[in-house]
Amino acid sequence: MVLGIAVSEQVEVAIVGAGLGGLCMAIKLLEEGIPDIVILEKGHEVGGTWRDNTYPGAACDVQSHFYSYSFDAKADWSERYAGWAEIQQYILDVTERHGLRRFIRFGRQVNSARFDAGAGRWSLGTTSGDTVVARHVVLASGPLHVPSYPRIPGLDGFRGKVFHSARWDHDYDLAGKRVASIGTGGSAIQYCPAIAPKAARLHVFQRTPAWVIPRDTRKYTDAARRRYARYPWLRRLHRARLYWTNESRLVGLLHPSLVEVPAAIARRHLRSQVRDPALVAALTPSYTFGCKRVLISNDWYPMFNRPNVELVTAGIREVREGSIVTEDGTERPVDCIILGTGFVVDPRIYMRDFPVTGLPGHVLAADWQDGAEAYYGISVSGYPNLHQLVGPNTALGHNSIIFMIEAQVHYVLRCMRELRRRGAGYVDLRPDVQRRFNERLQAALNGTVWSAGCTSWYQQQDGRNFTIWPWSTARYWLSTRRVRAEDYEFVRVADNSVATAQVPRNIAASAPSSSG
Repeated sequence: MVLGIAVSEQVEVAIVGAGLGGLCMAIKLLEEGIPDIVILEKGHEVGGTWRDNTYPGAACDVQSHFYSYSFDAKADWSERYAGWAEIQQYILDVTERHGLRRFIRFGRQVNSARFDAGAGRWSLGTTSGDTVVARHVVLASGPLHVPSYPRIPGLDGFRGKVFHSARWDHDYDLAGKRVASIGTGGSAIQYCPAIAPKAARLHVFQRTPAWVIPRDTRKYTDAARRRYARYPWLRRLHRARLYWTNESRLVGLLHPSLVEVPAAIARRHLRSQVRDPALVAALTPSYTFGCKRVLISNDWYPMFNRPNVELVTAGIREVREGSIVTEDGTERPVDCIILGTGFVVDPRIYMRDFPVTGLPGHVLAADWQDGAEAYYGISVSGYPNLHQLVGPNTALGHNSIIFMIEAQVHYVLRCMRELRRRGAGYVDLRPDVQRRFNERLQAALNGTVWSAGCTSWYQQQDGRNFTIWPWSTARYWLSTRRVRAEDYEFVRVADNSVATAQVPRNIAASAPSSSG
C-alpha cells in the first residue's frame, strides 16, 4: 500500500504512452538491465500519433531514413518521405523485435499522478480504476494526441457528417459530397489534395496562409534498398547527410533577415503552380518565413486550379443544419465538415484532466499557470523522478524529433543510474537551475523567426513560446550526454536527507551520431 491506496501493479519505471518516445524509453531500459517496467497506453495499439492520424495522404515531413531510431534502422524505406502506414508498420515491427508487448497495458489512460515523498514513489491512477506505483515515471504521451475542436456557433447542430482529421471516418464515402475543410495546417495540406478528386465540391476555409516549399517525392529504387541492406555503412552515411542537411536549415531560422532565400523559393513555388493571380495573393503569407510551421507539399497549390475547389478566406460566422455561413454573408451548402484544426499542444490545457501532484506545495497545473517550462524539456523542479519526453521547448522547426527523443532517453537513463549510484530515493531538480535555464532559453528565442510577430501553435496566449528549442540539435545532444549532479538534489528516503555522495565522473561521449 502506498498513500493508503490499493495497488494494481508496482514497478521500477512506469511509462505513459506507447508512441515513438515511450517505446524508445522501454527499449533502452531493457538494454540497461531494468526489466521492471510497464507502459500505460490509453489506446489499443502502439504508435501514438501514427496510429491515430490515418487520414488520406498522411505522411511524415522528415525524411524516412532519419525518422526512425538510430539503433533500429530500416533499410527498405519505399520513399524519401514515408506515409503513415509505412511508419506505423515500422513501429509495429520495432515493438515485436524488442518484445515490448508484454510490458504494455492497453486501454489504460492515466488521469492522475501523485508523489509520496516518504516512500519515494509515484502513484498513477487510470480511468479504468487501476493504480500503478512506480519509483520513476516517464511522461511520453507527446504533445500531438488531443485533437483541437474549434468553437464555431452552430457546429453542434450540423446534421451532416463532422469529424476531426485525427479521427478520420473511413466508413464515410466522400465521393460526390460537398465537403468543407476547416484549417490549412500540416494535416489539411495533405488530406485536401487527396480528397479533392472525389468530392463534388471542396471548400477550403483558410484563416492564415502557410509557407509551403517543394517536397522530394522520389522513391527509393530496389537497387538502393538492396545496397542499404547489404552495406549498412552506406545507409548510415545517407542518414548522416540527411541530419546535417536538415540541421543547416537552422541558420535561416535564427534571424528574420536570413530567411529571404527560402521565402523566395516558396513564393516561386506558389507562382509556378497556381494560375489565378488573385489566388496567388490569397495564398501568400504576410508573416516571416518560419514564424509558423513551414509545410512541404507539391500537391497543395495545384489543387486550387481544380474547378471543384474553392479557397474561402472570409471568417466563419456560423454553421447551420446543412451549410456554413461566412462573415460576408455567403452561405455554402455542405454535406460534410472536416476539422483540420490540429491539436491542443499547451500542456496546461490538455493536462487539465490529469492532475500531477509532486512535493508538498507543487501541483503542475498551478506551477505552469504562467507557462509550461522544464529543464531541457525533461525535468521539472518539485516533481522528483518524473521525466518528460518531448517536454516544453524541445520541439523542432527544422529536424527530426526522434533525434531529440533519443537524447532525452539517454539523459533519463543517466539520471536513474546516478540515483542508484548514490543510494538515494529520489532526485529533484533545483528550482534556481530551472529558472536560469528558461531565462536563457527565452532570451535565445528573442530575435528569431519564432518571435517575428505571428501567432502560432508554438506559443501560448501571451506570446510566450513554450514549444521550440532555439538552438541546434547538436547542442542539445551534447548538453544531455551527462547529468550535472550539482543541478539536482539527491534525497534518501529513509531519513529524508540530501545525499552528499561525490559528484560522478563524466561519462565519455562520442560525437553526435546519426547512424543506425
